[in-house]
Amino acid sequence: MGELERQALERSQTAEACGALVPLNTACLDDAAWHPFQLRRLLSRTPKHLRAGGPKPNPFLPWEPALEIERLGQSHVVLLNKFPVQRGHLLLISQQWQPQSGWIQAGDWQAVAQMDADTPGLWFFNSCAAAGASQPHRHLQLLPRAPQEPSCPLAAAIAQQLTAGIRPWPWRYRISRREASGGPEAAEELASLYHDQLSSLGLGTPEGDPAPRHPYNLVFDRHWLMTVQRRQEHWAGFSVNALGFAGSLLLTERSDEAWLRQHGPLALLQAVATPLP
Repeated sequence: MGELERQALERSQTAEACGALVPLNTACLDDAAWHPFQLRRLLSRTPKHLRAGGPKPNPFLPWEPALEIERLGQSHVVLLNKFPVQRGHLLLISQQWQPQSGWIQAGDWQAVAQMDADTPGLWFFNSCAAAGASQPHRHLQLLPRAPQEPSCPLAAAIAQQLTAGIRPWPWRYRISRREASGGPEAAEELASLYHDQLSSLGLGTPEGDPAPRHPYNLVFDRHWLMTVQRRQEHWAGFSVNALGFAGSLLLTERSDEAWLRQHGPLALLQAVATPLP
């Protein structure tokens, strides 16, 4: 267990005791029909960031001190996610205002690499509201994982795609293998893969565009990085963010479970991602 994850689990106890942390109660739907996807039913009251038309305040300026784990110099801070499904869910935010819809910058990738060297896991990023972002302030998210634990339900399928060199999903996305093991090389590699994938998908470049041209999600771990181009957030009552493309879906009281059982998780992702031409 990395030091950041250890601190996160310890801080979670005190933050929950004072009301700053509000863990979401869920139940896993153990049904072979979903395989390899993992579906969880939300048992708690739906939090504001999952309600359509809900308020969008910036909780990061200032952030709640009870949720702070560590400051990374003057540029970034590590916080607990206020509404976690998984204990120890971490947020990496910019200490000063940076738009979620803008380009992820070199300093962001350096902070990611610094955290990842201590606490590996599944990283994800939602570029704007249409891609599932609940806040407009720059933040990347980390779900810590044990060394031999799969990073996400679709990890095996993604590894197979990298090995076979095929693209079986019917939407616009890119997957690249990561090679750098850590340090400055990891930050540089992440930045390079990010820009290459967005450019390849037609989302533009920092040199030619003030911000990416279309909504997108990033999902990555120590072995690969994936970008998915998005067209909308909701379908059939489901709010889908980057975790959907990692194989994790959340059912709320608004979700049409019957539709999902009839059509399947891949159809849900196809409905919210940008289709192939």
